[in-house]
Amino acid sequence: MPSMITLSVTAVPDHLRGALTRWLLEVTPELYVGTVSAKVRDELWTAVSACIEDGIAVLTYPAANEQGFDLRTAGHRRRNPVDFDGMTLVAFGAPPPEEGGKETANPF
Repeated sequence: MPSMITLSVTAVPDHLRGALTRWLLEVTPELYVGTVSAKVRDELWTAVSACIEDGIAVLTYPAANEQGFDLRTAGHRRRNPVDFDGMTLVAFGAPPPEEGGKETANPF
């Protein structure tokens, strides 16, 4: 049964963005929405995660859980999904080091 998905990508190759528009609508730059089957969703995710390079991708789709959705991520990012008693929360990682090899101090 088809279901609605959202796919957010950042800094991905142009050919990937073009391929995504064959199946999904690009509602804003690098944000895609569409209704596809689970098979198509999984195939799209395989293609995205295979050629993400230095970019980032986040896929959300309906699921039979307390939140009503599940998500998948690919690429290097500061926000990481964490399972907390069956609920997905987002944990923030440390920011990348600044140019010149100097790291910023964490104020917390």
